[in-house]
Amino acid sequence: MPETIEVSFPGGQRVDAKIREFVIQTDQSKEHGGDQSAAQPYDLFLSSIATCAGIFALKFCQSRNIPTDGLRLRMDWEWNPSDPTASRAVLGLTLPPGFPERYEASILKAMDLCAVKRTIETPPHFESHILRDDKGVD
Repeated sequence: MPETIEVSFPGGQRVDAKIREFVIQTDQSKEHGGDQSAAQPYDLFLSSIATCAGIFALKFCQSRNIPTDGLRLRMDWEWNPSDPTASRAVLGLTLPPGFPERYEASILKAMDLCAVKRTIETPPHFESHILRDDKGVD
């Protein structure tokens, strides 16, 4: 099912995206001409990787009635500006006290099911084109 995201430009360097009933606000850092009033689009991209892996870890625990107090996830982004394909996302999962050792490999495999990660690993095709409001067609 196609998902539509409507983008608006509320002023300055702000760019907002509306998806379903949610509005995601972005801005640029002050060094890039923004007011730094919201996360930058690239910040949201990186956060989507970490939060997607996180929801899979959380659901893994919840489906097995494993308490999640103390469950934490950290992602370090190692950017390689000379070769972006050599950049690395390093995800570190802190397990809650008493987490069963027999599930450690399984929870990591569950995190690998993250749709954001899988999309990056097998990227979609991108197209850009002009939409003309005056004719209502592209």
